[in-house]
Amino acid sequence: MPPITYRTAEVDGLKIFYREAGRADAPTLLLLHGFPSAGHMFRDLIPLLAERLHLVAPDLPGFGQSDMPPRDDFGYTFDNLAEVISRFTEVIDQRRFAIYIFDYGAPVGLRIAAKHPERITAIISQNGNAYEEGLSEGWNPIQAYWREPSQANRDALRRFLTPETTRFQYTHGVADPSLVSPDGRSLDDYYLARPGAHEAQLDLFLDYASNVALYPAFQSYFRKHQPPFLAVWGKNDPFFLPAGAEAFKRDIPNADVRFFDTGHIALETHNAEIAAAIREFLKAPR
Repeated sequence: MPPITYRTAEVDGLKIFYREAGRADAPTLLLLHGFPSAGHMFRDLIPLLAERLHLVAPDLPGFGQSDMPPRDDFGYTFDNLAEVISRFTEVIDQRRFAIYIFDYGAPVGLRIAAKHPERITAIISQNGNAYEEGLSEGWNPIQAYWREPSQANRDALRRFLTPETTRFQYTHGVADPSLVSPDGRSLDDYYLARPGAHEAQLDLFLDYASNVALYPAFQSYFRKHQPPFLAVWGKNDPFFLPAGAEAFKRDIPNADVRFFDTGHIALETHNAEIAAAIREFLKAPR
């Protein structure tokens, strides 16, 4: 197996940490993590793809080993996360790549795709939503904060930042929770407990409304550019419903949509199956 290297890149004054594996001249797959995780969520997927692909997995600003600048110096919005990651790809000289989008990685990656469609060779969405019908009732408390961004509604969301909720995200909808390693969620809890992390995450909860507002623009991008598209979806996800995966086929009729009997963080239980689906998808004729 090609070795995994652990690097940092300076992006307009921010340190962005990333994992990298595979030959530099192989097709690149940019792996974009979600909440509450970081690039370590791909720790088991990367070895299964590194023989064929060049894999790059950055930690978003405020997550993992990347810088978490003070809120006075950096606005925790999805526009800003996408701009940093777009610039990151330029700094490491990646001009054409496929994207793997999960959870928060979806609005980040889709902003890049819509702005720079010439860069995107394919999209793999693992519970990365772009349709309102994909949002479950689990979003109700966050949507209440969008409608009324009061301190009380902000404070009500702090429970989403607890170890109990992290465990729920990893294990809900999983038939056999003993298959879920504690390693990933323990790292997530460590990063979430850092000073300043909660307020940055609450800012992102509020700004998630901007992603829903952009869904029509993302859908327009799909219709116009028809990127090769694979959805690999944990069908028991308490936040992003299977209807959100099926909806991609409205705008990309040739989208390949596959469901797995697991929850939100599907790689924890179906890493091998998802890797096999990616290998099959990326070698298919275009």
